[in-house]
Amino acid sequence: MNVTTIGIDLAKSVFQLHGVDAEGEVVFRKKLRRSGVLDFLRDLPPCLIGLEACATAHFWARAIAALGHEVRLIPPAYVKPYVKRQKNDAADAEAICEAVTRPTMRFVPVKGAERQGVLMLHRSRDLLMRQRTMLLNAVRAHLAEFGLVTAQGPHRLRDLIQAIEAGDGPDLPAMARAALTSLANQLATLSDEIRRLEHQLIAWHRADETSRRLETIPGIGVITATALAASVPDPAVFRNGRQFAAFLGLVPRQNSSGGKLRLGRISKMGDGYLRRLLVVGATALVRRAGRNPTATGAWMRGLLARKPARLVTVALANKTARIAWAILAHGGTYRAPRIA
Repeated sequence: MNVTTIGIDLAKSVFQLHGVDAEGEVVFRKKLRRSGVLDFLRDLPPCLIGLEACATAHFWARAIAALGHEVRLIPPAYVKPYVKRQKNDAADAEAICEAVTRPTMRFVPVKGAERQGVLMLHRSRDLLMRQRTMLLNAVRAHLAEFGLVTAQGPHRLRDLIQAIEAGDGPDLPAMARAALTSLANQLATLSDEIRRLEHQLIAWHRADETSRRLETIPGIGVITATALAASVPDPAVFRNGRQFAAFLGLVPRQNSSGGKLRLGRISKMGDGYLRRLLVVGATALVRRAGRNPTATGAWMRGLLARKPARLVTVALANKTARIAWAILAHGGTYRAPRIA
């Protein structure tokens, strides 16, 4: 076959392929079962293959690249404008094949298996923490029905549960005590699992040089550093720090026209998990802005005098994202700016 470019619409069982030659003429439109995709591509000459950056895309990118093909992952939002009329698997594969050849198209770097494993640790920890929060809220609500209200904080609730189980606290009905014991056991199990995942993240952080360099940035700890190092395997896909901040959704949404600039709230596009981690870290810095002797501290205090605290927090998260990109792209560690 004289095929040079292929678009593949990924699925769970049946994949749709669309291949064209160097002149853009259609060579084949083909449906393949999952087990036959690699066998079919193995017999083809090296091609440019486009995939949507969706579930299982990184696995297939690694497997297809091992056959000698050049694989590029495209964000699904950038493929949609190339879909003609009705949406179906064949139209999606054709749109991917068209989009992957565009000279200004932006692509997603392919992640290795190890980095995907680190991100799986992050997602699992985040899921367990949400489940723990749900359990804490449920226990608080149930105890409030019996007039038992405690101060905020997981440790305060844990102390109350231990007192009730030891018989030092208020008396509860037998069935309520049995339900409380079940929820308390679940809380203990979740806390142990979260702690175990965090220990694994710390071990990877200590072994990864990029993650250790990112930790030198104020507002970035082990969790954020490992998430950034695993999520951005190739910082060269962003031309500058502003593009990286835009990828995280930390820049204003634009609605400009006719040479008139209109900026709104932040776009909240891109990776919401990384954005949340950066905003949480920036919140901690803003709370201590009065004790920060650096130029960044002076900048925060000046901004806090004119703007709401949450706006300053997001602005600082934007600044932190740009600094993180600079360290990822150029190496080195963070050096605090001095006041002129």
